[in-house]
Amino acid sequence: MTRVAFGGRTSGPPPHTMSRMGDVLAGFHTVWEFDTDSVLIRFERGIRTPKLFQVLGERRVPFEALSAVELAPGKKGTVILRAVPRPGADPLMDAAGGQLKDGCDPYRLVLPVERETLAETYADAIRAALPADAAEPTERHLVTAPTPPITFKAYDGKASFDGESVAFRWFWTGASSAKWKAGDQSFTIGELAGIEWRSPEVLGGHLRLVRRGADGAARPGEADQDPAAVVFGLGYGLVHESLPFAAAVLEAVQASEPDPDALPTGCLPVPARTAEPQARPDPADIADRIRHLGALHEAGLLTEDEFSHKKAELLAEL
Repeated sequence: MTRVAFGGRTSGPPPHTMSRMGDVLAGFHTVWEFDTDSVLIRFERGIRTPKLFQVLGERRVPFEALSAVELAPGKKGTVILRAVPRPGADPLMDAAGGQLKDGCDPYRLVLPVERETLAETYADAIRAALPADAAEPTERHLVTAPTPPITFKAYDGKASFDGESVAFRWFWTGASSAKWKAGDQSFTIGELAGIEWRSPEVLGGHLRLVRRGADGAARPGEADQDPAAVVFGLGYGLVHESLPFAAAVLEAVQASEPDPDALPTGCLPVPARTAEPQARPDPADIADRIRHLGALHEAGLLTEDEFSHKKAELLAEL
């Protein structure tokens, strides 16, 4: 096997055909390992590696999941090799909807400019392996999403996904009165048609579940009023936490979709909502909420009586 590395370990001539692939192309924070029909993208673990890459670990990307390969000049003596995923092929990129910054793009490999010719050789080999319909969207996901269970803390609640249902547990210190009135929420995958993710790095960041049969006018316009959504904030719903969550849910929703040929057009079954037993509160969540109350009390935003009353309510949930 020919191996090509940029840390001075090994090197060799570039491959001429896809059948000779199996080579390793190592860049900054990322390594591409080629096979005859796919590329394994491995992300290094380190203090300078974007946290999203560390969460992803590695991803196997079939060439049929790609629409193009691009090579462009980078900054400070680098060149960028980037694979372009086909729409519908990767639930992570579909959920991101073009909102990721360049530095967090998992399909982007940054290399020293001295390797431009070598990178172009690899790019040509991948282009030759792309399917004839590479410009068309795929009918199913071809790249695997992160595996549940997955949880993250939003500003107004904790979101969890166990592979079968999505649950939102509201925080007293962040949730709107509309959400408190609606109560904690649980949605089975069969109830969902998709997911809407807006990056926490922009104003109005949130994750909203799109329910089957719901149109845009049927749900509240603001995510903080919608019991099927959680909102982000400073330090809450970070990209490396909420985006893999969104991708995992999106993948599960697609996998649960019934065969359209087995049903009359427009007659997708919608499972009935059933009452679920109330889960026992997580002591760690209660402790976090009490600490948050303490911070509000110290800041003068809660009186001593208000603090004591709410603390007692939280402790009573245990």
